[in-house]
Amino acid sequence: MKAYRSSILYFPDPALPRAALESDGLLVIGPDARGRQVVQALGSYAELAPRFAAVPTEHFPGRLIAPGFVDLHIHFPQTDVIGSPADGLLPWLENYTFPHEKRFSAPDYSAQAATFFIAELLRNGVTTALTFATSHPESVDALFAEAQQHGLRLIAGKVLMDQNAPDGVRDDTEQSLRDTETLIQRWHGVDRLGYAITPRFVPSCSAAQLRGAGELAAKYPDVWIQSHVAENKDEIAWVRDLFPQARSYLSVYDQFGLMRPRAIYAHCIYLDDEDRALMRSTGAAAAVSPTSNLFLGNGFFDYAGADRVGFNYGLASDVGGGTSFSPFHTMLAAYYVGREGQTKPGLSLSPQHLWWQHTAGAAQALGLSGVVGNLLPGCEADFVVLNPQVTPLLARKTAQAASLDELLFSMIVLGDDRLIEKTVISQANPSGPPPAM
Repeated sequence: MKAYRSSILYFPDPALPRAALESDGLLVIGPDARGRQVVQALGSYAELAPRFAAVPTEHFPGRLIAPGFVDLHIHFPQTDVIGSPADGLLPWLENYTFPHEKRFSAPDYSAQAATFFIAELLRNGVTTALTFATSHPESVDALFAEAQQHGLRLIAGKVLMDQNAPDGVRDDTEQSLRDTETLIQRWHGVDRLGYAITPRFVPSCSAAQLRGAGELAAKYPDVWIQSHVAENKDEIAWVRDLFPQARSYLSVYDQFGLMRPRAIYAHCIYLDDEDRALMRSTGAAAAVSPTSNLFLGNGFFDYAGADRVGFNYGLASDVGGGTSFSPFHTMLAAYYVGREGQTKPGLSLSPQHLWWQHTAGAAQALGLSGVVGNLLPGCEADFVVLNPQVTPLLARKTAQAASLDELLFSMIVLGDDRLIEKTVISQANPSGPPPAM
């Protein structure tokens, strides 16, 4: 066992976006019955220290311990596409993304890219991520192998895209489904890894491929599903041409059995109330991607509409359409998106709500509430140590914080990767080598 003393941020009820702070707290970590390193106790140092006097304790004065961040949607192969100029989503895919993703057919290229990607997640305090690979199985194997070596909780999948895509990234319908099932059997549930069935988006997938994806989702009900929906008006018009009988873009996924718990759809900008009700009734969730939506000029997620109907959502970097790995940049962009009131109702998201969306709320969207994204007893012990004095301006601003909201918002507005002094992963020693391939 090991203990950590510092100010500690957590969510007493993980379903609610209200945080609590132990100003002088103790976090005690130890193995559970299955050998996982989990939170054994959380509370005030004065109350817990006598019970755990024999446990080695690391003290972080002037720091803040918080749950590791959960990124609901990120593209591993787009690390080098970040910051690429384009006229919009579809030209950006054609001119930058697809040409770069062709390179991931090479195992060596995928492996070095995975090494950098995982290191960048950890450097930014992201301890759980739902991740796109490319259409090449080699990219999935490389990413999972690297994540496993770090004990990271990572969910990923091979992209399905058998039409409307260039040579080098377009896959074969039947082979893509066979590859997906092979990868599920190889990686899903190994250590902290999970598989996500990953149709890129409706225009990239034939009806046969979407049908096959839905059949795999039914056969393996504990795997995840990830895709994109209603991100861009041109994309929506394209889907309408491809599926003229469908009520909406989102309904196409439902038609093929791809709407259920553990299904995460990025963006969800142009939904109506019937779509929102479908999200709620099926248990699917939205990955809100504000830096990407602002960068590509796609639109603004309607928080008021989502809360009125009541479906799950959380925050995502969406690198490389998104402009930063940093959860602080993403939370700030989400605040901007919430405030926008010309195309939808504007509102001010509280700092605690923003933080919840990137931790306990994102975990709830993944079906992992009580597992990650929080520091309550029983949660896996993934956390970050934040240094609010890391820059002169942050030190000056946070010293004047008179409430938890003021402290959190100062870090959201002024923070970046420098705030992350340390990232702690619960499973420092994974069970063994990668599965045979």
